[in-house]
Amino acid sequence: MIVSLRNTMDLGLPASPKSLAAASPDAGAPILTATSLRYAYRGIPATTDVAFTVANGSITALIGSNGAGKTTTVKMIAGALRPDAGRIMFDGRDITRLPAHEVVDLGITLVPEGRLVFAGMTVRENLQIGATAPRAAADAARNMERIFALFPRLAERRDQYAGTMSGGEQQMLAIGRGLMANPRLLILDEPSLGLSPKIVQNIFDLIKRLHAGGISILLVEQNVNQALAIAQHAFVLEKGRVVKSGSGKALLNDPAVREAFLGGL
Repeated sequence: MIVSLRNTMDLGLPASPKSLAAASPDAGAPILTATSLRYAYRGIPATTDVAFTVANGSITALIGSNGAGKTTTVKMIAGALRPDAGRIMFDGRDITRLPAHEVVDLGITLVPEGRLVFAGMTVRENLQIGATAPRAAADAARNMERIFALFPRLAERRDQYAGTMSGGEQQMLAIGRGLMANPRLLILDEPSLGLSPKIVQNIFDLIKRLHAGGISILLVEQNVNQALAIAQHAFVLEKGRVVKSGSGKALLNDPAVREAFLGGL
């Protein structure tokens, strides 16, 4: 995808960044399958029956209102939470009970809601933390240079403390930290949250470019219009379960989805 000069200047992005991932030959086959995932916080159900797949090489969106179970779902996939029931398969391997560091080393990286950068550490130090998994350590220096090429703004501020950066810059840093892990599946949890409309558009342009570079993406977003516009597949969560699925385009034009999330427009 070619990003406009204006957007390139807004985020400090080059028009044609080098890819950090190579396309897989089995593109289109499921790379992730979640089956009947259930999780409760102190006895209060957060998810009761979450089931969906992510096709290799796709952008797959999870949409739903606050409290639908989206963040709980991606935390289970990333190994930050252990499901009470259900199963998670990644590239044919059962990862349901694996701890987070092993999930990362298999190629799944979660960029969490709220960015969660380390405020008292520099940009460079935040990025280095993303390369602690064995699969990424050998490529850390090369990946950091690629991320600086992808985000010139981060290159300019590599020695700046993350806590002094704007929300948009911190989101760039959080995504860059995720890319340092050499992900095969990049999970983005509310990447546009709290950002200005101009920066939101740039973030979605970036997601499309990362996908074009060969990374499978699982996108959790309350900006339903933008998410469905770029997603090949999408799943709607309601009260802890998947209630509807289809292509992004089909759900974008679904009257029930439009009524629930887009004000019937």
